[in-house]
Amino acid sequence: MEFNIAVIPGDGIGPEIIAEARKVLDRIGEKYGHRFNYTELLMGGASIDVFGEPLTKETLEAAKKSDSVLLGAVGGDVGKSNWYSLPPHLRPEVGLLAIRKGLNLFANIRPAVLFDELKGACPLKQEFVGDGFDFVVVRELTGGIYFGPRRTEQVDGIRKATDTLVYDENEIRRIAKCAFEIAMKRRKKVCSVDKANVLDSSRLWRQVTKEVSADYPEVELTDMLVDNCAMQLVKNPGQFDVILTENMFGDILSDEASMITGSIGMLASASLGEGRLGLYEPIHGSAPDIAGQNKANPIATILSAAMMLRYSFDLATEADCIENAVKAVLKKSYRTIDIMSEDMTLVGTSQMGDLIVKEISGE
Repeated sequence: MEFNIAVIPGDGIGPEIIAEARKVLDRIGEKYGHRFNYTELLMGGASIDVFGEPLTKETLEAAKKSDSVLLGAVGGDVGKSNWYSLPPHLRPEVGLLAIRKGLNLFANIRPAVLFDELKGACPLKQEFVGDGFDFVVVRELTGGIYFGPRRTEQVDGIRKATDTLVYDENEIRRIAKCAFEIAMKRRKKVCSVDKANVLDSSRLWRQVTKEVSADYPEVELTDMLVDNCAMQLVKNPGQFDVILTENMFGDILSDEASMITGSIGMLASASLGEGRLGLYEPIHGSAPDIAGQNKANPIATILSAAMMLRYSFDLATEADCIENAVKAVLKKSYRTIDIMSEDMTLVGTSQMGDLIVKEISGE
């Protein structure tokens, strides 16, 4: 089979980790008889440097015409980069929000799995981790406070900033359905996270989610306030199966989830819409402090490529092959610096990619 992938390396460590994901995909293609065609596109700071804006119409159109999009990371050092002296609507991260909106990718899927081999890197006490955890955060991606009306003004000589959190029932219903569908393929539990004791948007969220649950009688639905969820993630993460939540809460909770897996460099994500086109990226940032030093952990990007095979291309066997190769390399005690511990073997970005390719090859 042949697939056309729009590749956006981005900024910082983005080009390095994307190179390793492509290396893995190429080996998968050779092993299973597929061909992956790559079209490299600019976004974020790299696009600002060339075009003066973080996402051009041409880049967005090229992404729309692809079968899927693989993204590294965007952004730079806020304190040092000239990108952040630009007006807010021209800064690197705006490109990421714009491509999600432009591709109508309303569902962000972020698995959080504690590999047995990385239990030592988990910052939680063993009594809290138990036998480990395996849950998924389903985050609404194109609504909420990140996309609501906003303004900064002076009122009676006082500077005032306003950001508006807006959701309608259709936006809530479609992301809730996504969460329930995922739960049906897992342990059939959905925990809907909101702030219904304070926010009108959360009260609507809770009502609509309950309505959707009626179509999934096999799935157990629970509601949890976001502050309690933040505590439960570090107290008893194993209780969760699918966490469903809105855009800002999901952004914060999924980053918290990444740290209890041992490293933010381990977590992949998929941003999906109604069709098969998706955007796949690691959840970590561009890490400009280690860019170009062969230190970045490419595993999250490689696992994002595996998610692309699974969700956009229906290549479950190939996705399993990548995931099993990652587990095998970790079991053999190879580590990048972010997950390094005593008695492990330290490797760089490219070496980790090579090791995973060797496992795929059966070497």
